[in-house]
Amino acid sequence: MKRFKSARQAQRFLSAHDQIANLFHLRCDHVIASEHGAARVRAFEA
Repeated sequence: MKRFKSARQAQRFLSAHDQIANLFHLRCDHVIASEHGAARVRAFEA
């Protein structure tokens, strides 16, 4: 809970952050570099 005033505030932040982070999290070991780059571009456009 670093820098959060309460557990509720931390939970609100993390629940919103998790939804956004999932757009950008890719398993690099399962895709080739060109596919990874294209996926990153699509994520940023979304």
